[in-house]
Amino acid sequence: MRAARTLAVTATAIAAVGLTAPLAAATSGPSSVTVNPYDVHAGSTITITAKGCGHGGTVTSNAFPETSLSVNSNGLSSGIARVYNNATPGNYNLAVKCSDNSRVVTHPFRVLAGRGAQGGLGGSLAPSSTEMAVGGSLVAAAALGGGVFVLRRRRMTGAGA
Repeated sequence: MRAARTLAVTATAIAAVGLTAPLAAATSGPSSVTVNPYDVHAGSTITITAKGCGHGGTVTSNAFPETSLSVNSNGLSSGIARVYNNATPGNYNLAVKCSDNSRVVTHPFRVLAGRGAQGGLGGSLAPSSTEMAVGGSLVAAAALGGGVFVLRRRRMTGAGA
């Protein structure tokens, strides 16, 4: 009698765990979607994270190509997308969809104008007449000073001193 009771309790416990396992594996879809940075320049990268996508998923937007979400050890899904270089500045939405659920969650972000190259002027400008006069004066002063030094040195050596 005691063995039958133990067996019945064990069977009930295993059945309860077995029936709740699919519920634990199923997700309710993406939640807590975050975008970093919220304001992103055209041509830059944006990081998207979401909870609830246990098997990864995808992120879509008009501002960047479709991006895959991968799951890390904390259960967060994340992906990095590069905004198109020619994306028009303005407000956009992205859509997160998990691989194991049909629910889609959207989140806004803003694209700013591209920054362009930060190259400076470099060699694109010719020297001005003032710069040429200063440079010429420095070269002439150096030549005159060198000539005086050589002449004085020669005189001292030739005098037998």
